[in-house]
Formats: sequence, C-alpha cells, structure tokens
Amino acid sequence: MSRFEIQSTRLEGLCVIQRKAIGDDRGFLSRLFCQEELAAAGWVWPIRQINHTATATSGTVRGMHFQIPPKAEAKLVSCIRGAVWDVAVDVRKDSPTFLQWHAEELSATNLRALLIPPGFAHGFQTLQPDSELIYLHSEAYDSDLERALNPQDPMLAIPWPHDLSNISPRDLGHPMLGADFSGVPL
Repeated sequence: MSRFEIQSTRLEGLCVIQRKAIGDDRGFLSRLFCQEELAAAGWVWPIRQINHTATATSGTVRGMHFQIPPKAEAKLVSCIRGAVWDVAVDVRKDSPTFLQWHAEELSATNLRALLIPPGFAHGFQTLQPDSELIYLHSEAYDSDLERALNPQDPMLAIPWPHDLSNISPRDLGHPMLGADFSGVPL
C-alpha cells in the first residue's frame, strides 16, 4: 500500500505529496519520506541535510531561498506543527513557467508536503503561531551558492495571505528582480 498520493502542479517537477495516515484510538503514523515511493514524484537524490524550523509568530515570512549549481537543491517540505502557506517559484532558465509560482497550505493536520525540484526558490508564511517545518534537502547548505528572491518583489506578485509583519532584514534586503535576471541554468 502506498503511503503517498502524488499530485502534479502546473510547474513541471513541482509536486504536492499527500501523506496517508494510519491511525487508531492512540493516534496515527504518517510516513515523511520513502525513497522508493517518492521516486514516482521525481525524488531521485540522496538526502544530504535535514532541517527543522520553528516560527513563533503568525504572519512571519521566511524566504525565498535557493541554491545554484553545482549544488542546486531539491527540497521536501513538511509541516509538523501549525500551518504555513508554502510557496515555490520557478527560477529555471528557459523554463516555460519561468517566474511563475505555486502555493500550498501545509499543516500538521492536512499532512501535505511540497516536493520542490532544483531550480525553484522557496519560502513560506506562517498561518498559525508556533508553526514548525521539516525540510529534507538533496544538497548541504553552501553560503557561496545561496541566492534569494525578495518576497515582496512586484514581478512575482505573490499574494501573501496575511500582512507581511515579520520578515528578516536579510530577506527584505534581497534586490528586486530586474530585466537582467534570466534564471538559473541547470
């Protein structure tokens, strides 16, 4: 029995993963990752890093981060407490959906995850206080190869569900996109 339902999005390679819980009166078990089953969604990479974020305040935005080659990374993002509005932006050079985005509510109760392939910027806004995410990364963090988009960039026009009340100075400091941004060659 498969523990995942894989839903494609209009952005090639970006998938919503619906985890299936098995439960009884004690609670439930939900699988976060299975290499064999998620290969059907395109996960073909080793897991090189696992990160856990906790965000105290509702409305907080983190992101929009990505890494460039040779360490462009895939991510599998799951919410294990609270709820977030998770956003992935296609930054792949020559992609037919270049600079288009997809957002999905991930929560501890809906058991959804977002499988984000290399060449996508990623960020989220908390919908509830004390929200926590688990990220599985195909590459280790490399500060020399990290890049980011400004979450308020008008070229992206992301309609964040809440007022942007809490963004780090670092994330706010990322420049807005210009006509010279042609994307990430993979």
